[in-house]
Amino acid sequence: MPERVYLDWNATTPLRQEARVAMASAWDLSGNPSSVHAEGRQARHLVEEARGVLAQALGALPRNIVFTSGGTEANALALSPGLCRGSGPPVERLLVSAIEHTSVLAGGRFAPDRIASVPVMRSGLVDLGALSAMLASGPPALVSLMAANNETGAVQPVAGAAAAVHEAGGLLHVDAIQAFGKMRLDLSALGADLVTLSAHKIGGPKGVGALAFGEGVTGLEPLLRGGGQERGRRAGTEDVAGIAGFGAAAVATIAAMAADRPRIEGLRNRLEAGLREQGDVTIFSGDVPRLHNTVLFTAPGLKAETAVISFDLEGVAVSSGSACSSGKVQPSHVLLAMGVGPGEAQGAVRLSLGWSTSDRDVDRALEAWRKLRRHLVKG
Repeated sequence: MPERVYLDWNATTPLRQEARVAMASAWDLSGNPSSVHAEGRQARHLVEEARGVLAQALGALPRNIVFTSGGTEANALALSPGLCRGSGPPVERLLVSAIEHTSVLAGGRFAPDRIASVPVMRSGLVDLGALSAMLASGPPALVSLMAANNETGAVQPVAGAAAAVHEAGGLLHVDAIQAFGKMRLDLSALGADLVTLSAHKIGGPKGVGALAFGEGVTGLEPLLRGGGQERGRRAGTEDVAGIAGFGAAAVATIAAMAADRPRIEGLRNRLEAGLREQGDVTIFSGDVPRLHNTVLFTAPGLKAETAVISFDLEGVAVSSGSACSSGKVQPSHVLLAMGVGPGEAQGAVRLSLGWSTSDRDVDRALEAWRKLRRHLVKG
């Protein structure tokens, strides 16, 4: 039986060998990272080493990195009323782009009547004009805008949004979970006040995330209260092995990024060309900057649920959008926000590539698509 092809890297990535080794070493440690004895200090060293890696990658200070149980918790921690930037006033409302991950759309700790949705354009990019108007029409706001969309791959104009947000006296949270390791991220360059990450999107373990914030950001209230871990910002004994794996995966990902990007982009472009050769295919956000590994497409008559099963039967793993919602039958909220009709949105299939994706994998995916396309034409 042919080896299966994995093209769902935006949902989760395989565990990198570097992360596996780091985690195995950490599992051999017996100390609690909050303990002051030698065993505790060994565990603490691994946590702080990983914290330093993420801080360096983001241009943040290590003391401003908070480890969490994953990206969802990191997003919920970031969305906190009362955040301040410098000597500015605390934020009183939350503005979220309409294409955010569901953990951001949930609004964190903001009351529902203090949350508003920022529209996006047909391209999948946030409407900066609408954002500016919304910022001018009320008190200081926390704005949440992802660095790159997990479904379309569209890279958002974060720096432009940051300028508008700060001019209006607000703060900007950037969900960089899908973008980390695929593009350069720096708090200052982005203009971001808070950035969230997740380990399993870069070859680290599932169940570990992080929130980074800029110097001068205050008013961050913990979600979990108890012990004084993470400088009082997140109670609970740290997952030493998971955090060590996160740090090791980040080092490996950043080191490989320059070489991986053009190779993977070339494979994606060949994949898209092959999809189009079989007839009328729409590539969503195909005319704007996108993550180099992401293809979200549809074709007339295509139903995502049927397509995912068809690919799977051919040994190719793909998805119908976000892994958090791909098991549901309703159309993607991202595509609906872009003005795509419900029928077309329900036919969207996502293929996402990673560091081990090969030409052979692309060939297998295209062969699976040719078989599915012939079936659609006959139907």
